Amino acid sequence: MSDPDRDARPRPQFGEYASPEEQRARIRQPDATWALQSGQAPAEADPPSAPPAPATPARAPAAHPRRRTIDRIATFALLGYGLFQVLTSIPALTDFPAYADMLLEIMGAQAELSDPAAGRGWGIAAALVLGLGWIATAWVSWRSLRAARLTFWIPLVAGIVFNMIASTLMLIPLLNDPAVRGALAAVVGA
Repeated sequence: MSDPDRDARPRPQFGEYASPEEQRARIRQPDATWALQSGQAPAEADPPSAPPAPATPARAPAAHPRRRTIDRIATFALLGYGLFQVLTSIPALTDFPAYADMLLEIMGAQAELSDPAAGRGWGIAAALVLGLGWIATAWVSWRSLRAARLTFWIPLVAGIVFNMIASTLMLIPLLNDPAVRGALAAVVGA
């Protein structure tokens, strides 16, 4: 009934097939089962000693303060650029007919808006998205800088996200205008 190959296998290591006694012997803990069955508290094992503290505190790498300074400069430069872009975009976005004419001229489409005033609300919404997005970005960046985290990426990502949202808001009234759609189809088909 016994298999000779089964007995020839190596003895277990790391507690794979080890009995509780073998496991305790490896980890050097007393048998708590006997103590619990007899109603006694198990004996405490000696706690592992902590490594001795170094004589002098460890210093941060020398590049750490410089990296944070560069991060701060990059963050404030990106926030400044973003503020400039937002402030120069707001007048263009709120004057939707002029914005649409300029965009159509750049695309080479000859079209007149059917209802130029219909896009004004969309332009104001896009301007609000950019303005409030910049304020939220500045607040999140400031909190991240105060927490000493890497921050330069926040204005980059926020700029991409909020500009995409504003662009989508500006394209909605343009693409819903039948005259503009026809002119764009003629440009693409040409």
